[in-house]
Amino acid sequence: MKAWSRWQDWVLLVAGIYAALSPIWVNSASGAMPSLIVLGALTAITSLVSLTYPGTVATEWLNTLWGVLLFIAPWVLTYTQSQGASWTSWVVGVIAVVLSLTAVPVSRAAHRQAIQH
Repeated sequence: MKAWSRWQDWVLLVAGIYAALSPIWVNSASGAMPSLIVLGALTAITSLVSLTYPGTVATEWLNTLWGVLLFIAPWVLTYTQSQGASWTSWVVGVIAVVLSLTAVPVSRAAHRQAIQH
């Protein structure tokens, strides 16, 4: 697989940027802003690495982790009362988990192909 071609990582990049910038337009509680910015930025950065090096399987697992953390953040950091921030966390978290898990087999195949050459 060639670099910059996996659609899952492109969607994760956009979702990460969306989450990181969402405190600009959603009313976010004090705990929501740093978690959305940090976890969104980590998702975007990890997706960029995954786009650049498609055989790096660890980046897909990291995006899964960031997605899980985004999903549970509203309860752990107690900002469920902020609906915009909570829904952003939940939706981006689910997108990150689902897409990164679907990209793991593709990433493993790219990794195996890179090793054989």
